[in-house]
Amino acid sequence: MKKLLTILTLCLCFQISHAQWPGMGGGKSKSIKGKITGTLIDSITGQTVPYATLVLKKNGKSKEKDGVLSDDDGKFKFDAKTGDWDIYVSFLGYEDKKLDSISLTLKNPDKDLGKVFLVPEDIVIEGVEITGERSLIENRPDKIVYNVEQDATVAGGDATDVLRKVPLLTVDLDGNVSLRGSRNVRILVNGKPSGMFANNVADALKMFPADQIKKVEVITSPSAKYDGEGSAGIINIITKRENLEGIAGSVNASIGNRQNSLFASLNSGKGRFGLTGNAAIFYMVPADGETGLERNDNGVLTSFYDGVTKTSRLGNNGSLNAFYDINAFNAINATFSIRGFGFEQDGTASGFLYLPDSLGQDDYSRSNFGDNYFGGYDIALDYTKTYEDQKDRELVVAAQYSKGDNNQDFTVSETHSLLTVLNREQSTVFNDGDNIEQTYQVDYTHPMKKSFKLETGAKLIIRDIKSEYLTEAFSANPFFSNRFDYNQDVVAGYAQLSFVVAKKYSFITGLRYEGTKISGGWRDLEAGLDPFENEYDNWLPSLTISRSLPKFRTLKFSYTQRIQRPNLFYINPFNNNADVFNRTIGSPDLLPELVDQYELSYNTSFLGITTFLTGYYKKTTEKIEQIVRVDNGISVNSFANVGVDDSFGLNFFATKSVKKLTMRAGGNFYTYNTSGTVNGEDLAVNDFLYNMFWGGDYSFTGTLKADFFGFFQAPQRTLQGNQPSFSIYGFGIRKEFKNSSLGIRLIEPFHKTKSFNSNVVGNNFEQKTFFTIPFRSVGVNFRYKFGKVDFKERKSKVKNNDQKSGQQGGQQGGGSGGGMMGGGNG
Repeated sequence: MKKLLTILTLCLCFQISHAQWPGMGGGKSKSIKGKITGTLIDSITGQTVPYATLVLKKNGKSKEKDGVLSDDDGKFKFDAKTGDWDIYVSFLGYEDKKLDSISLTLKNPDKDLGKVFLVPEDIVIEGVEITGERSLIENRPDKIVYNVEQDATVAGGDATDVLRKVPLLTVDLDGNVSLRGSRNVRILVNGKPSGMFANNVADALKMFPADQIKKVEVITSPSAKYDGEGSAGIINIITKRENLEGIAGSVNASIGNRQNSLFASLNSGKGRFGLTGNAAIFYMVPADGETGLERNDNGVLTSFYDGVTKTSRLGNNGSLNAFYDINAFNAINATFSIRGFGFEQDGTASGFLYLPDSLGQDDYSRSNFGDNYFGGYDIALDYTKTYEDQKDRELVVAAQYSKGDNNQDFTVSETHSLLTVLNREQSTVFNDGDNIEQTYQVDYTHPMKKSFKLETGAKLIIRDIKSEYLTEAFSANPFFSNRFDYNQDVVAGYAQLSFVVAKKYSFITGLRYEGTKISGGWRDLEAGLDPFENEYDNWLPSLTISRSLPKFRTLKFSYTQRIQRPNLFYINPFNNNADVFNRTIGSPDLLPELVDQYELSYNTSFLGITTFLTGYYKKTTEKIEQIVRVDNGISVNSFANVGVDDSFGLNFFATKSVKKLTMRAGGNFYTYNTSGTVNGEDLAVNDFLYNMFWGGDYSFTGTLKADFFGFFQAPQRTLQGNQPSFSIYGFGIRKEFKNSSLGIRLIEPFHKTKSFNSNVVGNNFEQKTFFTIPFRSVGVNFRYKFGKVDFKERKSKVKNNDQKSGQQGGQQGGGSGGGMMGGGNG
């Protein structure tokens, strides 16, 4: 025992002496691993800066020891041994920053740098006002961001002008939006659904002034916390809104030969309370467009017409948003928005129809006046709770009520040489559609140890749709005059886990359940108009794996399963026979599309060129397409689940800056491999499709900037034929002053009009349509800002980072807020 005590005493003495003289006996100096942490902050707005590049080097050395990207909240972390270190920070749109002589010691091995402020490039200081700019396009790990405020060419335009310039998106001549060739996208406004997109998206976008939009986010592989709807992905339109102390506002006016708009906003903030109001009006100058149709049955011309239609558009919208931070951990956000927009069409046409059974040729002439109105309102209320003991722990409870009106009213006069029974004088054809949607949801985020985060939520959507329609000439026929009631209820829940492995592998995996119950029926029953019910359950998995590579390269794989339920535009049984020989009718019995998507993406930088590449595969079952059939010599346009599509694709985006010039280019190349049945005929089509865009900007000075862009889309395919190609280009220049700016934009200066042709081939017939529309556009835009405000970071941890998707409608071929509603579940 004495010997044991002696040995222990000697060991203890040796340890004490070694601790006091670490270098004793010629050994190495002791070193332990510590960490360096911090948060990147925009010095102007006070917002965090995610996905910036940070490099760690030994103090005074050039060799890189480590590199990371700041996370979603702008936070970063380096694991480093004791010693002196330098950190280099860089990000597009910001000045480079160096943090030098960061000392980690044995006594204090961890260093929290707190808030690290980044200064935006091209800062202009005039008096006390400071303005900064972000990069026009940002490629973040989970989304593409297009910063609209930096684009001079969209001033005075509408939302379609904006979306045409966003990477991965295409907008055809009618205003229909596609993501990677598919129109089945979810469109959100400030992370929430909006009733304005519940019916015809193309018309709604034309009534949305570009000057209201701050940025657009495109999410191609939504995780389980997002709504399952939107088989192609999600488009989130962020409107202009500031968090500030004081009162400020702006007025934005645009005038041109085709489009005119006026947008005004007022923002007020005091302490924990803020109020934002917006109002806008949009007017499109009446313009004539030529239309025509030609159909051959068994090689013989049987139907033909051409005509001229004058179209004018008028729209307005307004919103009021209020937030109140009860304290640092509880906040309430409320939003009310209202909208009303429409268009008038005044047209004449003449043509002939060759009647079957040798009855002869019916010559006809027609005039019609159409008045289309789309309006409604949204009311949303959100409550957000964060927790003092865990910074990223969050509970969100939200509710929203949306009311939408979709009214079409046509007055038709026509005369026929043979089919005199179809003669009409000031005859009415109308459709009155109402869409009510209620949403209730709960989302919860719980951070766990070792970079784990659990997100769960539940949601209920109740949709009630009514469509009343009348054709005065056939008022006794329930197929032409009736009322259709449609109900759709969706119950959803999800769980999602995010975590990091070995510091370089990031995982997001989750599972979402959506149960759907639908029912429909007509007021006046008839054979073929039978009530129906249906229920189906969907389990939608998702997985994303991201690998950080040296030199700030990233490799990412993702898998998602999505669903696309048909909305009112596709199912509305209104038989629109304003053109009696070329009718359009919806299909209430449509089934939802189901899409499995696999995606592999890679980003790198070489010779100053930043490049993003993504390869993908999509399998779509119960694919929905517009189809045409011929009934007794009459063309009927409808929709059907045509079959299965297997599509492979590659999209890319590259950007390069040379002094004051920045250039961008990109494209999407994909296959159309669809097989199925149309009108009882088995069809299969394999084709290669693509679209490309290019553009850039040049800064003459800090206050004078020019932009240019171009876009081309190859003809689009369906099982029955093709739709026309589309191209557009334009220029813009803007001069900034102290509190105002003046801009000029020019679109297609060498083409007063453009013509577009479509072709459809069916069983024993071929139908061609064409139309010509005005295209050249010249406009002037003026912006003015007023008020004296102090931009401050709000104490509340409220974040608008959860989203709920909206539905895509629109013909083929032919509000402000920022609450929590919609995110996790929607």
